[in-house]
Amino acid sequence: MTEHVQTLLDAVALGSIYGLMAIGIGLVFGVLRLVNFAYGQLVMAGAYALALTQDVSVVLSIALCFAVVLALSLAMELAAFRPLRNASPTTMLVATFAISYLLQSIALVRFGAIGKILVVIPQLTKPLTIGSLHVRWITIVTILVAAGVFAALTLFLTRTSIGLQMRAASIDSETARLLGVRANAVITVAVLISGAIAALVAVILPMAVPERILVTPDYALSETIIVLVGVVVGGIDRLLTATLGGFTMGFLVGALSGFLPSSGSWPFTSSVYLDSAVFMLVIVVLLLRPEGLFTRSRRSVVDRV
Repeated sequence: MTEHVQTLLDAVALGSIYGLMAIGIGLVFGVLRLVNFAYGQLVMAGAYALALTQDVSVVLSIALCFAVVLALSLAMELAAFRPLRNASPTTMLVATFAISYLLQSIALVRFGAIGKILVVIPQLTKPLTIGSLHVRWITIVTILVAAGVFAALTLFLTRTSIGLQMRAASIDSETARLLGVRANAVITVAVLISGAIAALVAVILPMAVPERILVTPDYALSETIIVLVGVVVGGIDRLLTATLGGFTMGFLVGALSGFLPSSGSWPFTSSVYLDSAVFMLVIVVLLLRPEGLFTRSRRSVVDRV
């Protein structure tokens, strides 16, 4: 029983990380109507920044991680997103693919394929004992941080001027522009907030998921793909449904990896088949609810994308 509770808590923590990534992707989609396939490379850049600054203090290393990711996010906005603002959605989508592969190639040439090991904060990986239950501090911190980010972002979008402008632009960008919304400023703020969340994921992910302490050029790529699927299935039109979709996918990955047997003839025994199991469930969802899990729209997922 205790092991099941621990597995569920770890699954909630992983779902929280995926939910954070979904928020970052959903913010940019809201103002640009663009699915940013290069989002995982922002997490990768932040992880490399952490790995290369391990000799300095933890606070400075994390600050440099945020600085690198925010600078890269701003560069993507100024060099790619803004010049292609009036281009077709397909063109912008291809641009994000190009940016993704470009950043992976730069990391491969500069740091090699072997990868670099991250040093995690030891205090956060220690267990908290509650009776017979042993929960890592990072599990609790991850859940609380994700909830805090979502709450803070909700207040920002509903209580501040720039947040309300961002919501208006996500609903109808043309009308919002005619009413005086500064499109470039709103989009830049959304991209920077999205980048800050990517940096936060880069800090949390290697501690919450021990397999992610090795940073390679394709770091966080598989997570990004799963989150993108979750965002679309959950409902990419709204930040809440996109976040719930990302959280659900992360929870499924965490729960399946914890509950599926580690030996025997079960078809999903190996972690190699874990993603296959998750995507099989996604296919079932799309067959039963083609409009998405958390949306009332009658349009199918394909139509909304």
